[in-house]
Amino acid sequence: MATPLFTEAEWDFATLDRTLKAIEDIALNDLKLDIYPNQIEVISSEQMLDAYSSFGMPLMYNHWSFGKLFAREETMYRAGHSALAYEIVINSNPCISYLLEENTMTMQALVIAHAAFGHNHFFKNNYLFRQWTNAEGIHDYLAFSKRYISACEERYGRDEVEAVLDSAHAIMNQGVFRYRRPPRPSRERVLEKRRRREEYQDETYNELWRTLPANATPPAAPVRDPDDDNFSDEAKLPEENLLYFLEKYSPVLKPWQRETLRIVRNLAQYFYPQRQTKVMNEGCATFVHFTIMNLLYDRGLIGEGSIFEFLHSHTSVIFQPEFDDRRYYGLNPYALGYAMMADIRRICEKPTDEDREWFPQFAGSGDFMAALKDAWANYRDESFIEQFLSPKVMRDFRLFGLHDKADDATYKVSAIHNENGYRRVRATLARQYDAGASDPDIQVVGADLKGSRKLYLEHRMNRGVPLHHPTMELVKTHIERLWGHDVALEEIADI
Repeated sequence: MATPLFTEAEWDFATLDRTLKAIEDIALNDLKLDIYPNQIEVISSEQMLDAYSSFGMPLMYNHWSFGKLFAREETMYRAGHSALAYEIVINSNPCISYLLEENTMTMQALVIAHAAFGHNHFFKNNYLFRQWTNAEGIHDYLAFSKRYISACEERYGRDEVEAVLDSAHAIMNQGVFRYRRPPRPSRERVLEKRRRREEYQDETYNELWRTLPANATPPAAPVRDPDDDNFSDEAKLPEENLLYFLEKYSPVLKPWQRETLRIVRNLAQYFYPQRQTKVMNEGCATFVHFTIMNLLYDRGLIGEGSIFEFLHSHTSVIFQPEFDDRRYYGLNPYALGYAMMADIRRICEKPTDEDREWFPQFAGSGDFMAALKDAWANYRDESFIEQFLSPKVMRDFRLFGLHDKADDATYKVSAIHNENGYRRVRATLARQYDAGASDPDIQVVGADLKGSRKLYLEHRMNRGVPLHHPTMELVKTHIERLWGHDVALEEIADI
């Protein structure tokens, strides 16, 4: 019988290291996970609050919204109305996992398995993260952005910088490329533009410019690339990424303001895959920690007290309230994701006739990790649910379809538990996880640079749903601040 890795709730770094090595052995040799190198950090509750009040990043530029969220979360936590996250994990190379120092040793083992191996594998292998994020460069970029924003605050004043950040954050969800990669200029062109920008800032900066009389002539603007002003051709319009368009073509932004927009845009793009894979990412990590913790128990590496503590936490994480429960807020991504991962294992190992009919490609294969790793690598929430949600899981969650039209006085049940109903429920649920359908589709369609300099935007309504008018007017104000001139936004009904 193996010696348990720990027997007490208290932890120390030697026990953490010993447990990490045991979990790593199972993850790499039994589950065959493919991960980035791990870096484990233990932080205090205040550091944890600070981290997830600023996009979940421990290194971030300053902005009032982060402080506001920190104050709210701290108040809720101190009053006992909300708990802290057990961990935060960064999609980076090495993969950094932040563990809460208040965790018991059992919880430290759980979150190491969950974050350092489950999330880590998903970040490294899922196609969205591989295509759209740079795990090797994110830490350096965060450090650069923090230094750059601080330097801008010193040079141009905090109010000026904050105004730009406010407007950039207001349209952050419209600051991503969804369907195409951002244009990548050659390395030589990037270096040349950076050199010109730095020369301009060095040559024109002087504290005296802040106190010049109103009729004084400011320094000349830097020479811009002529390609930046030529956007009226069909190859560049319409443009889905508002932050990119404003950064490149705004008639009024200064170089430091363009760089600030680029920072916000790059962060929005970095987080975009996470918005599209919440169910899969958490489902993957939850399945991995459940499998590893049970293998540790089966091999005598943790005791009965630890496995019961783990199961209490695990069942709380995947708890799904009923629709009439006051705690109901929709489908719990941990619950749905884990249920689907566990169901794939069941279909591989103990399929029914129904499973063989619905999933002939892997039903009865016996190799559940091959099926799971293929899903983790090649799907996002929408397509994963469309392809892998089984009738059994739909029955377990008691899912059915509702047809809801605003003009109708009553709901209509449109899909029940039969052959056609299962397929309709699956397709309907999958659409709810399509980020492209939930975010407003607002695109730049034109600009009158030779006349009024008015910017023209179009919102293509999804299922006839218009924008919330008061919010639309507020957001237009932010776009006008960055563009410097009037902005027209037209709503187009979908056909």
